[in-house]
Amino acid sequence: MKATDVKNFKAGTWIPQYQYKSFLPERINLPWIVTNSAIISKLGEADRYLGKLDAFSELIPDIDFFIKMHVTKEATVSSKIEGTQTSFEEALIKEEDINPEKRDDWKEVHNYIDALNQAIDEMETLPISSRLIKQTHRTLLRGVRGKEKLPGEYRASQNWIGSSLKDAVFVPPAHHEIPNLMQDLENFIHSELAAQPIQVPHLIKIAIIHYQFETIHPFLDGNGRIGRLMITLYLLDKKLLQKPILYLSDFFERNRRDYYDNLTLVRKRNDLENWLLFFLTGVIETAQKSIETFQQIIKLRDDIELNQLISLGKKQTDAKRLINELYKQPIMDGLQIAEVLDIHPSTANRLIADFQKLGILEELTGYKRNRIYAFAKYIKLFR
Repeated sequence: MKATDVKNFKAGTWIPQYQYKSFLPERINLPWIVTNSAIISKLGEADRYLGKLDAFSELIPDIDFFIKMHVTKEATVSSKIEGTQTSFEEALIKEEDINPEKRDDWKEVHNYIDALNQAIDEMETLPISSRLIKQTHRTLLRGVRGKEKLPGEYRASQNWIGSSLKDAVFVPPAHHEIPNLMQDLENFIHSELAAQPIQVPHLIKIAIIHYQFETIHPFLDGNGRIGRLMITLYLLDKKLLQKPILYLSDFFERNRRDYYDNLTLVRKRNDLENWLLFFLTGVIETAQKSIETFQQIIKLRDDIELNQLISLGKKQTDAKRLINELYKQPIMDGLQIAEVLDIHPSTANRLIADFQKLGILEELTGYKRNRIYAFAKYIKLFR
């Protein structure tokens, strides 16, 4: 099969429907090549930073402690793009401590966390496929807004982006096109394993996959979150990363207008090249920020464990156990701390008081009872 330069990308065709036009994307399972020197340069830089981040993650002891924070931040930001109002700090608090008016948004964020973790576990035995994507979508919409919009099933009706179908900003393909389009997408995800392998640089490939998924918009709700989640799953599946430590939602949120404009320009002008440049810039900036965050975590950890906890004398054993729990769950109340450490509540309260004196924990509520404590310096590193 002859290779196609990305500069000659053909996005698709507008198909007349009743009182509107839907967009039918071209198939993408093709041997794409890149000749644009700016993209080639960006791709090399993105590959280097991704490799550096992956190597860095291998050097950090107990990295799984910190991955939970990365996942929570990703869930918060990706959900925020869709209008959910839960803050990063709120996402770290128990559901019963959340204002009842905010619990639906909190659940959406935690469904995203569950969906991502479940998908990563499923990938031990299941490739990225329609089956995996549907299972992940079912978890994402479980018991929250959108639960009536066919969780875990591709849509059986027309959807659109905008206030109404007539005035839509974008109308995805008709529902009967979805099975073939998603099969083509799945084939492209695993194109290097085909009888006639198609080799495309992985970061170019996932950029095209993300664009195509958002264009197909196969679900009635949750397409944006699933599409962003798939980026991380792809990087893990292809062993570009050993751990789920790179998430682009924060970059997309900070550059929201450019994100949507670049996706739109692919459809309107076949301009895939600028989308690729934007996506690769996101990988570079996000990998750089993730490396900086890990460096700051190591610095904070060394300061606390090598300098501050020493002052606690015989309490150091319980103090080290608590700090390890706080890396995973940096907002807790006294009963939680007593439970996770398996110590008496009064012992937990004395340990909390010591951590407050050291400036490790801060009390959030201002109450005399039912107090909640935050590992504020650590949380700040992920903002």
